[in-house]
Amino acid sequence: MSSPSQQQFIQYLQTELEISEEAIDLALRRQKPSRGPLHMVLWQHGLIDLDQLGKAFEWQVNAKVAIANRL
Repeated sequence: MSSPSQQQFIQYLQTELEISEEAIDLALRRQKPSRGPLHMVLWQHGLIDLDQLGKAFEWQVNAKVAIANRL
């Protein structure tokens, strides 16, 4: 079971960056042994490009800032 923030991130990847469900499923399976962040696993396996990787990092930073502002 993934956390609500990971579910939001996956939704962002699918809707905004147009990453396929299959690519995300593959990355989630590969993420378990490597324990790397999902967006890095996607990039390492050639499932997203550098531009998409940058946007994924930006989304995560903005999400953390939004959470911090709510505290």
